[in-house]
Amino acid sequence: MNTETKYARAKWAEKLGVSTSGYYTWLHGRKRRRVADDARREKVIAVFNEGQGVYGVDRICGILRRDGNSASYPVVKRIMSQEGLKSSHCRRRQRSLTDSRKSRGDEYKNLTKGLEITRPFQALSSDISYIRTGEGFDYLCQIRDVCSNTVLASCQAENMKKELVLKTLKAAQHRWHLPADVIFHSDRGSQYTAAEVMEQIAAYGWKQSFSAVGKPGDNAWSESFFSILKKEIVHWRFYPTREAARQAIFEYIEVFYNRLRVQKRLGYLSPIQFLNAWNKRALPCSA
Repeated sequence: MNTETKYARAKWAEKLGVSTSGYYTWLHGRKRRRVADDARREKVIAVFNEGQGVYGVDRICGILRRDGNSASYPVVKRIMSQEGLKSSHCRRRQRSLTDSRKSRGDEYKNLTKGLEITRPFQALSSDISYIRTGEGFDYLCQIRDVCSNTVLASCQAENMKKELVLKTLKAAQHRWHLPADVIFHSDRGSQYTAAEVMEQIAAYGWKQSFSAVGKPGDNAWSESFFSILKKEIVHWRFYPTREAARQAIFEYIEVFYNRLRVQKRLGYLSPIQFLNAWNKRALPCSA
C-alpha cells in the first residue's frame, strides 16, 4: 500500500471520528460481509432456479434453513427483488367444472369431515380441471394422497366424462396397490356419482366420500393442487396442441411436483421424499 493511500484512509478515519485501527477493522469486516452477501445471493438464486421459478421468499427461506444456512426473510426478499426473481404464483380462482345438481341426497356423506389424517394412503382426493390449448380445452383428472400430497395418477382427455375418472382410478390402483380401507374423496359431480365409477371404487374396497354441495373447500386438497399447477405451468404458457399440454403436465407432475418440488407442510421435502422418509420412520401427517 503506498503512502498516499495510507494517508487518505487515515484522513477518512479522522473525519469519521474513529481511530485508524477501528477504521481498518470496519474496512476488513466490510470485505467479509461482501463475500458473505455474495455467497448468500448465489444460494438464493440457485434455490430459485432449482424450483423452476415457482418458489417465493418463504419457501426459499425454508429450504436454506433446512440445509443449515441462515435465512432472513427481509434479506432473501431484498435479494430476489434486486435480481428480478419473481415466483410464477398469482391469484386466480379455480371454477368448478363438475355438475352436482343431481346428487343432493343424504347418502353422499363426507367421511373426511373431522377426520385426523395420520398416514399416507388413508385418504385420497380427486377432481377434474381444464387446460386451455390451441385445439380447445383438455381435461385433467388427478388422484392425490392427502397426507403426502403425492399425485398417484393423472389422466387427460378431450372431454370430462366418467371414462376419464375410471381411467385415472385404474391407473392409481395399478401403480400403487392401494389398501382396501382408503377413503376416496371428491365432489358430487356426475362423473364421480356415475354407477360405473361408484362400483369400481367399491370393488377396490374403498370408502367413497363427497364434498357438500356448493362447498369446494371440502375438497381443498385438489383445489390447492390445481391452483398450484395452473400458476406454475398453465397460466403463463401456451400449448398449441392437446398433446403438447399432456406431455408438459405429465413431466411437471411426475418429474418436478412429485419428486423435486419441496413443500413447507412436508418439512421442505418433496412428496416422494416424504413417502420414502415415512417408509423408514413414522412421520406425522397434517391434513
